[in-house]
Amino acid sequence: MPTRPLFPTLLYTAALQARGLGAFNRQLLHEIRQLRQDDTAGRRWSATNYPKGFTSYASANRLHRTSRTFAQLERKLAPHLRRFAGALGLDGARHKLVMTDCWANIMSAGAAHGLHLHPVSTISGTYYVQVPKGAPGLKLEDPRLDRMMAAPPRRSDAGSNQSWVLIPAAAGQLVLFESWLRHEVPANPARGERLSVSFNYA
Repeated sequence: MPTRPLFPTLLYTAALQARGLGAFNRQLLHEIRQLRQDDTAGRRWSATNYPKGFTSYASANRLHRTSRTFAQLERKLAPHLRRFAGALGLDGARHKLVMTDCWANIMSAGAAHGLHLHPVSTISGTYYVQVPKGAPGLKLEDPRLDRMMAAPPRRSDAGSNQSWVLIPAAAGQLVLFESWLRHEVPANPARGERLSVSFNYA
C-alpha cells in the first residue's frame, strides 16, 4: 500500500494471567486498603493532590520491595514486560529494564487523575485490581497533538488516529505504555472504588 505507519505509538494490554487471579486480587485489595489506613503521609498528600482519592505515590512508592504480594505482582508482570519491550525493539541485552516505582491508587466517586506523563522512566503501566461498573479507563493523548496546529477535527470512526483514545479498565487487566505518552483518568462516576497498582520501569 502507498500509505504506511511511521513512528507508531505502541500500547500493550493483556490479562495478567489466564486464570486463578481471584485470591491474588483479594490479597492486593486487602493490602491496598490496609495501606490507605496506615499511610498517614499518603492520605495527607492525597487530600491536597488527589482529591476524593488515595495514592501512595508520594509516600510508599516501592511496594515491590516492601511487600511479598507486590513482589509477586512484579514477577507476574515480567513476561509481559519482555514481550512489550521486544515489540518496541528495545535492546534488552545491553540495557535491562528494572522496576523503579510501584504504588497503589484508590479512586472513590468523583476522583480524577489529571493529564501527566512519567519522566525519567522507560515503560510505565497499570494493573487493575478492582473496577466497579461504569468506572473510567485510561485516556491516552495523541503525542502529536501539540504539533497539529491546523488539523481539522477527526471523524468518529478514525480509530487510532483519534486525538484521544480511552482504554477500558477491567479487573485483572494490565496496560503497558512508553512513559513519555501523556495520559489521564477521567472522574470516576461509579459509586464503588476503583483500585489499581501503577509502576515504572527504567
